[in-house]
Amino acid sequence: MERFVIIVAGGSGSRMGSKTPKQFLLVRGKPLLMWTFKRFYQFDPQIKIILALPQDKIGYWETLCRKYSFDIPHSIAVGGKTRFESVRNALEQIEADDNALVAVHDGVRPLVSEEVIKNCFLTASTKGAAIPVCPIVETIREVSKDLTSSRTVDRDEYRIVQTPQTFQLGLLRKAYAQPYNDSFTDDASVVEALGVDVFLLEGNRENIKVTTPVDLKIAKALLS
Repeated sequence: MERFVIIVAGGSGSRMGSKTPKQFLLVRGKPLLMWTFKRFYQFDPQIKIILALPQDKIGYWETLCRKYSFDIPHSIAVGGKTRFESVRNALEQIEADDNALVAVHDGVRPLVSEEVIKNCFLTASTKGAAIPVCPIVETIREVSKDLTSSRTVDRDEYRIVQTPQTFQLGLLRKAYAQPYNDSFTDDASVVEALGVDVFLLEGNRENIKVTTPVDLKIAKALLS
């Protein structure tokens, strides 16, 4: 069964406080995005990788690949204004039957474990749609829109959602044929709009999304 991964890398770096987009920041001598590629390549050297990248960053990425002698095979899809558009554009590059499996992963999550990747593909092959999640360990509160009131909620009823979110190709194609909706915050929400259930499996807590300077320090420590 063919396996694909769409790596979405459209961040600007605004929350990082850097002019360099966070996916290109150096970690242990090479761009963060290259560490993310490495996780999937180590899991399966035959996996087909598609990188969804803004048009104006493609040339920069190609320069980085030459500079760091980066040779993990991949193709590039032009990213859109939204994650939805970026994933849809990447899906158009996939030539495979509906039973193939596709993972969608954030380019700035370089710490996903190979075990989680494996479990996502295995589960999606039988369930159709699988996403990794982690329990919440802190107390959480629900707040009103104007922030004038709040209440404690049962954290056991909530989960932190990670990537890779993995699906049978036919299902994901059908989901991304829908018109865009503001409620589409991730790939699971797009699939759920079809009325399809998404299966939850255990993620790995260190699989953080590197968004802030603190996240970057954590990633550097864990990757070393």
